[in-house]
Amino acid sequence: MGTITTRTVEYPADGLTMVGHLAVPAGAGRRPAVLVGPEGPGLNDFQRGRADALAELGYVALAFDLHGGRWFTDPQEMLARCLPLLEDPDRLRDIGFAALDVLRAEPRTDPDHVAGIGYGTGGAVVLELGRAGAGLRAIATVNGLITGRPGEAARIRCPVWAGVGSEDPIQPPAQREAFAAEMQAAGVDWRLVTYGGAEHAFHHPPLGTGQTVLPGVGYHARHAERAWRDVLALLAECLPG
Repeated sequence: MGTITTRTVEYPADGLTMVGHLAVPAGAGRRPAVLVGPEGPGLNDFQRGRADALAELGYVALAFDLHGGRWFTDPQEMLARCLPLLEDPDRLRDIGFAALDVLRAEPRTDPDHVAGIGYGTGGAVVLELGRAGAGLRAIATVNGLITGRPGEAARIRCPVWAGVGSEDPIQPPAQREAFAAEMQAAGVDWRLVTYGGAEHAFHHPPLGTGQTVLPGVGYHARHAERAWRDVLALLAECLPG
């Protein structure tokens, strides 16, 4: 198998210049594609590496930006940016559709076979794309189980997979139940996997960069690997080989 190629892509969204990371597999033909949404602090090398790993598996992948090139080490700064976003579905959709347009415009992308995966705030973005009728083939959200405006989940026409840690105080049982009820009422093909003993952002290894984290946030190596395998299984099921 040949070498993937990567490049930085800049595009406007939410009044900012977003700085995404596009990874393209070797070869010449069109390939299914995946949006990768980062957690609240923003796009970093870990999620860029997710896009690279997907490209090595044969997908065109765009790790999209949330904050105009910023990555927050201070959780209070992150919350000041993310909480208003999470309360405004239209802003989330603007961020998501801008990235989706970039991904679909890539010549190697098969624009009819695109999935969205996201973590935390990035997961909320891909869910809102589904509720907006974006035509995704699969949606995966880890720690991003937000409920939407009444009735809009009926526009989701693809399988939805969601993962959450059992000890996540940011996505507590009431939030999980509301998400499940919304998906079920809308007739969505949905799954919710609860990873026992895991906290919020259990999928993300510590970075050693001086970043401080909120209470209830912690890495769980075994469940991080399991959740990644579950996401890859969803993509294998829903996107052509």
